Amino acid sequence: MSDEQDIIRVIEDEAPSAAEGAPAWKVAIIDDDAAVHEGTRFALYDYSLNGQGLEILSAYSAAEGRELLRAHPEVAVVLLDVVMETDSAGLELVDFIRTRLKNEAVRIILRTGQPGQAPERQVIVDYDINDYKAKTELTADKLFTALTAALRGYQQLQRMVETRRGLEMIIEGASTLYDFKSMQLLAEGVLTQIASLLNVECGGILVLRDAGGTQEKFSVLAGSGCYRRFSGAASAGALDEVLQQAVLSAFERRSHQFLAQLSVLYIRTASRREVVVVLETARQMSATDRALVEVFCSRLSVAFDNVILYDQLHDANLRLEERVRERTRELTSANERLDQQWKALRRTNEFKNEVLGTVAHDLRNPLGVILGRTELMNEFVAMEPPPVEKLKDQLGHIRLSAGQMTELVNDLISDAMMDAHNIAIRYERVDLAPILGEIVTANRALAEKKEQTIQVISPPHQFWNCDRDRLREAVDNLVSNAIKYSPRGGRIELRMSVEGDTAVIAVCDEGAGLSREDLSRLFGRFQRLSAKPTGGESSTGLGLSIVKRIVELHGGGINAESPGPGRGSTFTIRLPASPQSRQ
Repeated sequence: MSDEQDIIRVIEDEAPSAAEGAPAWKVAIIDDDAAVHEGTRFALYDYSLNGQGLEILSAYSAAEGRELLRAHPEVAVVLLDVVMETDSAGLELVDFIRTRLKNEAVRIILRTGQPGQAPERQVIVDYDINDYKAKTELTADKLFTALTAALRGYQQLQRMVETRRGLEMIIEGASTLYDFKSMQLLAEGVLTQIASLLNVECGGILVLRDAGGTQEKFSVLAGSGCYRRFSGAASAGALDEVLQQAVLSAFERRSHQFLAQLSVLYIRTASRREVVVVLETARQMSATDRALVEVFCSRLSVAFDNVILYDQLHDANLRLEERVRERTRELTSANERLDQQWKALRRTNEFKNEVLGTVAHDLRNPLGVILGRTELMNEFVAMEPPPVEKLKDQLGHIRLSAGQMTELVNDLISDAMMDAHNIAIRYERVDLAPILGEIVTANRALAEKKEQTIQVISPPHQFWNCDRDRLREAVDNLVSNAIKYSPRGGRIELRMSVEGDTAVIAVCDEGAGLSREDLSRLFGRFQRLSAKPTGGESSTGLGLSIVKRIVELHGGGINAESPGPGRGSTFTIRLPASPQSRQ
């Protein structure tokens, strides 16, 4: 150093501030010699580049340097000593910066007071450093020159990084914008992408003017920040004076304009539509920002035309779909009518087959009994004297078979009536308790023949709105089934209770019970269950299906429960209050 430059003077800790609004360059001094720190600060106390001053950070060992660079990744230049804790501490720190921190942007100027310890040629080849200086030759001017070159290199690298980041965002953002199918969503996406591209908070509007539109007739498709309130405006008069002038000038000028406060972007699509974007950013755009924005805008015309073409295609599709609907409406209606008729015919045919099968099966046995007993009676009548007791016995068998046939015919008639679409429930206010008592009384004689006990458990009075005759038929069917399938000496209970707005009627028996297969098909037509009547009674397989339909016509439901075969069963009817509320 020169004599004047060798003088180390004590200076104030606070260096002169950088230009207003411009951040200071961060420079790190990593050296175990405190005098080097003081001398460097003194030599650079008034340094300025591009209106930006310096913020000097100090570390007095390689270990402190590692912590400093971890905490300040934005350091632009490192002035690094070679020999500190060890002879190669500085070189090891270089490797740490480049390899561990993966910081390739920071410029490293190696300074050494013992050049022999780290030969220049070897160091510059083996280590990723940007300059090599001996402390004895590093005058203030040379330090100024080396630092300026390093900062410019750092600045150029940063611009390259920003450009690369911007181009990546343009590629990614443009591909995203091409996916939009709505003009408004596309406009909002453009404002968002530009703000992200510039890495700033900004407010702005996006304006679209159709081909052949007048100067002041356009649409504000989207607004952001403080300009969000203008979204949806349909003319220049809806904007404030500054925005209005910026938009109209852009349409007239047909080019971009970058001002101190506003940046105005102009885009013309292949379909001759014009788009103007007006942005107010927190900082003035740099040359790199402008270049990136221009590249981004050059790709937007395709995105806007894509949305326009999509709208046109969408409208064409709608018109085509409407024509297709008109052409096919009559055919669809005809197909529906045919389908309904086919379903009705199929149901009728299925029912006919079921009825014929049941009639053929269930009438054959009693008819055979009647014919056989009749032949015997003819033989008995021809005897002298006729055996009266035997004739009575045969008449009893004929009467029983005729009763079975009558029961089958009655069930078939009831089932057919249930199928009628216009059947209606005649609601009236009835006391359920006496009805249940009447059902038990009517069935007690059948139960006593099998030495069974039948009991009704019910409140003394329970008024409800229902169809008296239909409900009596349903409950009577369940009670007669319980008698039919319960063993001799069994016990049957008919219970009634009220749960909220629902009447609950349950028939419990100690009969053969129900298997899982029985429970799955219990309420179907003509279903034969695993259990058999315990007194030789007949069964048509229609009773439970009739009960189910009666209950459903009341708006209620029926279910069956059984612990398993041989353990009895419980059938439960739930009747909600009718539209005429319970009194």
